[in-house]
Amino acid sequence: MRYDLAYLAAGALLGVFLRYEVTGDNLFIGSLPISVLLVNIIGSFILGASSTAVSGLGLDQRYTLFIGIGFCGTLTTMTTFAYETVNLIGIGELATAAVSIVLNVGASFGAIILGRAVVTLLIGLG
Repeated sequence: MRYDLAYLAAGALLGVFLRYEVTGDNLFIGSLPISVLLVNIIGSFILGASSTAVSGLGLDQRYTLFIGIGFCGTLTTMTTFAYETVNLIGIGELATAAVSIVLNVGASFGAIILGRAVVTLLIGLG
């Protein structure tokens, strides 16, 4: 159990570092914040790919702790996405808020599906 926490902590440390690096620049397209969108898409792709690889290859579940829960859990961010969206609504950017919602949710779902598909093709599960 103690080693499980080490996997979780190591993954979390790497994920939060990458999130800080990507979101620290506050990238925008017009008024649409894309830094959080990027980490959510990247994290979703990695989660889809890693979960498929772990189950498909019969890998140790500690990889799920390290990558899925630790790394992806701290890389991706629902709270900042929600905060940015509420801020957009507060300043009257309703269309931009709607685009942000559709992109964050839709692209994250798509990235999970794509990650699973890529790994399935690479390791011949399909």
